[in-house]
Amino acid sequence: MAESKLTGDVFYPPEEIIRHAHARDWGTMAAAAEKDLEGFWAKEANELHWFEHWEKVLDESKKPFYQWFVGGKTNIAYNCLDRHTATARRNKLALMWEGEKGEFRSFSYFALRREVCRFANILRSLGVQKGDRVTIYMGRIPELPIAMLACARIGAIHSVVYGGFTVEALAERIDDSQSKVLITCDGAYQRGKVVPLKQIADEALQRAATVESVLVVRRTGEPVNMEQGRDMWYHELMALPIAGNSCHIETMDAEDPLFLLYTSGTTGKPKAILHTHGGYMVGTYTTLKYVFDIHDADRYWCAADPGWITGHSYIVYGPLLNGATSFMYEGAPTYPYPNRWWSMIEKYGINILYTAPTAIRGLMRFGEAWPNRYDLSSLRLLGSVGEPINPEAWKWYHRVIGKGKCPIMDTWWQTETGMFMITPFPSVPLKPGSGTRPFPGVKMDIYNEEGKPVGIDEEGFLVITTPWPAMMRTIYKDPERYVNQYWSKYPGAYLTGDSAKRDVDGYFWVIGRVDDVLKVSGYRLGTAEIESALVSHPAVAEAAAIGLPHEVKGNAIHAYVILKTGIEKHDRLEEELRNHVAHEMGPIAKPETIQFVDSLPKTRSGKIMRRVLKARALGQEPKDLSTLEE
Repeated sequence: MAESKLTGDVFYPPEEIIRHAHARDWGTMAAAAEKDLEGFWAKEANELHWFEHWEKVLDESKKPFYQWFVGGKTNIAYNCLDRHTATARRNKLALMWEGEKGEFRSFSYFALRREVCRFANILRSLGVQKGDRVTIYMGRIPELPIAMLACARIGAIHSVVYGGFTVEALAERIDDSQSKVLITCDGAYQRGKVVPLKQIADEALQRAATVESVLVVRRTGEPVNMEQGRDMWYHELMALPIAGNSCHIETMDAEDPLFLLYTSGTTGKPKAILHTHGGYMVGTYTTLKYVFDIHDADRYWCAADPGWITGHSYIVYGPLLNGATSFMYEGAPTYPYPNRWWSMIEKYGINILYTAPTAIRGLMRFGEAWPNRYDLSSLRLLGSVGEPINPEAWKWYHRVIGKGKCPIMDTWWQTETGMFMITPFPSVPLKPGSGTRPFPGVKMDIYNEEGKPVGIDEEGFLVITTPWPAMMRTIYKDPERYVNQYWSKYPGAYLTGDSAKRDVDGYFWVIGRVDDVLKVSGYRLGTAEIESALVSHPAVAEAAAIGLPHEVKGNAIHAYVILKTGIEKHDRLEEELRNHVAHEMGPIAKPETIQFVDSLPKTRSGKIMRRVLKARALGQEPKDLSTLEE
């Protein structure tokens, strides 16, 4: 498409960026993938190490349970570390880390491999075998990716639980995965305060019976309870002779499970998304290489949390597969002052910054003076993830942080997709608020209710119409739910659960969720989970949660509560319920407001009509009320 024909607000990349990009011509690459999908992905896969080559790139015989690189033997941890330590990259920095209090640690590829091997040996000595599940519940410290890679090295399946979740969420995820080991910290630092992770873990373990061993990393030095025979200090174990510097690596089939990651669904129970060694590896490697144009001298910073898919794919696996230097920061963007991020970009010479619209909007509130005090000239590319970015925030990010010269890679993807799906390249023209087009080799469309493609600028259901390597393989222990939730509405097409539209230039504009999942600060939270947490309080009979627009968080949670008969509402009860939700699920799920009501709008089958509550809260007229119970 000729650039001169593009409509609307368009930003063109600097010639310098195009000249050095791995992919200078999106159209040529997309056409090659369209012509030979399997050949396109096989070429990328061949850049990685396989103990045994695959027999077939894509097996569609049991769709929607697609298989990739069938018969191939590999290990993602080998490709992240051993592949590089056998080259001149062995002494290159793999990971740089700054703690909230200003501490600094770094690991070369050689040193990171050594730490991963030592911890993998410890896990093996505790009886962890290929296929066993290990839950990781930690703050944002280097031991988190070390634990993930150690699990992958020995073929164990890691299940990382975000350190902002609390008792109920952690217990539920340990129980569902039937994990035999939990790795946690004594605590974590967040905005100068200590989050008592070990204490939360102890409470969760009273509800989850399968855990045999708890490994505790000392981070804060706060006193914690250590249960004899179950709890062990990470630093003590790593000092034992059994933690040798090398560790036999498990040969994994391409389709062997790598990790579980829980994501909110429309029912109360979070679902465990299952990803595998082979396809996920190829997808994350390829997408990061082209989208963020990773070169050997880059210092790349994905400012997400490793506890979410963004952290898995683009803090841990993607950067290491590409031999990049990845930067990680423990704390909040504005702690202790709103200069924290900008000072670190200057201090460490960061070239690429990938963050969420929530963080950008939060930093915008403090004005331009803070970033303008720092030299941000090292930045070459910026990125956005987690939710659609509003054009005003996009333009501020581009102008103030990128100084008008850094293209913004606005990426749309999901826990389920494993990799970027709709994304620009650094070499393509950008429109603020649009993720441009699907990654080469990925086909997407927008359907109406009947499954027909919608017209230009018409809103509809965003679907994916071809398989892709990093796709989830199933919902753990629930293949039927996988088929029903993602593949049943439009046979042959994957339903993303998002609404979108496409403009006259073929650029996609994602609008938001169409189901009962809220995006709060870029994190997915199920309304049913929030409601379950409210109803677990002895005063609450029934509850409904909705998301209302919030200028920083994107959405804020507003809850409606029916109290049990005989319970009187009082001034302190609202705050008590808000804190109860925070205790059960974590501060991220704390409702902004709680309104006490006598009834809730429901369908005749008893389902709460949250859209009616939302329309009323926004002062709008609710649409179709034909199913509303009188």
